[in-house]
Amino acid sequence: MATMRLSNPIFVFVSLFFVVGFTHGFVMTPRNLVDRLSESSYYLTTKELWFDQTLDHYSPYDHRQFKQRYYEFLDYFRVPDGPIFLKICGESSCGGISNDYLSVLAKKFGAAVVSLEHRYYGKSSPFKSHTTENLKYLSSKQALFDLAVFRQWYQESLNLKKNKPGADNSWFVFGTSYSGALSAWFRLKFPHLTCGSLASSGVVLAVYNYTEFDKQVGESAGPECKPVLQEITELVDRSLESNGKELRKQFGATELEIDGDFLYFLADAAVVAFQYGNPDVLCNPLVEAKKAGENLVAAYAKYVKDYYVGTFGVSVETYNQKHLKNTTVSEYGSDRLWWFQVCTEVAYFQVAPTNDSIRSSKVDTKYHLDLCKNLFGEGIYPEVDVTNTYYGGTKIAGSKIIFTNGSQDPWRHASKQTSSPDMPSYVINCHNCGHGTDMRGCPQSPLRIEGDAQNCSSPDAVNKMRQKMIEHIDLWLSECKGTGRSYM
Repeated sequence: MATMRLSNPIFVFVSLFFVVGFTHGFVMTPRNLVDRLSESSYYLTTKELWFDQTLDHYSPYDHRQFKQRYYEFLDYFRVPDGPIFLKICGESSCGGISNDYLSVLAKKFGAAVVSLEHRYYGKSSPFKSHTTENLKYLSSKQALFDLAVFRQWYQESLNLKKNKPGADNSWFVFGTSYSGALSAWFRLKFPHLTCGSLASSGVVLAVYNYTEFDKQVGESAGPECKPVLQEITELVDRSLESNGKELRKQFGATELEIDGDFLYFLADAAVVAFQYGNPDVLCNPLVEAKKAGENLVAAYAKYVKDYYVGTFGVSVETYNQKHLKNTTVSEYGSDRLWWFQVCTEVAYFQVAPTNDSIRSSKVDTKYHLDLCKNLFGEGIYPEVDVTNTYYGGTKIAGSKIIFTNGSQDPWRHASKQTSSPDMPSYVINCHNCGHGTDMRGCPQSPLRIEGDAQNCSSPDAVNKMRQKMIEHIDLWLSECKGTGRSYM
């Protein structure tokens, strides 16, 4: 879903993704954070397993396949009829099954947990080069079919192990951010393959000009912090014109030669504090600097370098279009891939609203369209209307979907807004929560083991939301017990 530029948006689950969300709009899980997590108990398992996946599900003639990585965790599985939780990995490398709140749910329900890496990301690339031509099979539609085929294959392989041909465990699908959208869309398109789904901060609405994102950042910042951020933006815009080279150096971002790339980097750095439940790290020092009459740009540069690049671990090159044009395949090279999905399917263009914006107005629609053209060539354009027609946008008509949204999350405006009890699907809002708080806890960097809510500003709100989730999961699993599927 950066701070999902989805400002690049893991359960994604969009894989601490794991994505902590999208780069440029979704903030992906930084590489150094992945290293730290993999050496700890932040994963339930990191044992790689492999599955032969079809490259093009829509062609009756193309029978090419590629190796797709997946993981399974069976420690809590109630043999033989326990449910199977399918955790969707999203727009980044999937290094294992993260030990977040899903592990609590798996333990409670006696569930097996399986997680499939998204095509093209991590080690699941069908090609040895990510040229525009080779990326044509990278889409949410193909990814959903991947999940459906994998679900059937895994069930059959489990039946062979149990010597129970024809058995069907109850499946439930989980995802956060972009993976949250995939979770909802999977339930919409393949209702016969699952008992229900959780779409945590699920961004089901493709948006061409996403001005609500910036408006939410201002609202989440509050009356004291918001004007300071706006003043910093104004100072940066002026300084960029008069002394851009020195300004970039101050932020440790001399490689970002295109103004829009540099300004996007600065905007995402602010967003991540609100999106992932740690606003005080940003606002406290800036408000204090303002009161003391100190240099605000210098104070913001310190935050960007110390927290966004240092602690959170985001790489400046993520915003460099020269880097994004690189077609080399690498396990952690997710930036170009996500931009392709942005530039073809969902847009999520984070542009400044006409009035009262936080981010620079120089990061406009033209900047995004020029970026898409520069990275992928002529003719690449986000078909937002097609995407929303295919899935329904916020009017998605899928049944038995739980949509969870945090009031501080800029991505909540791209999620479903109202419950549809007749379907049924339910929206659960969490006051003072961020992106995927229900699954990850607070703050989300580093990830809280088992999604611990104690450090959230409103732990009672998080726990209340989780209790409602459990009630729906319990009901829907019981309604399809023995059949493994639910059509309504």
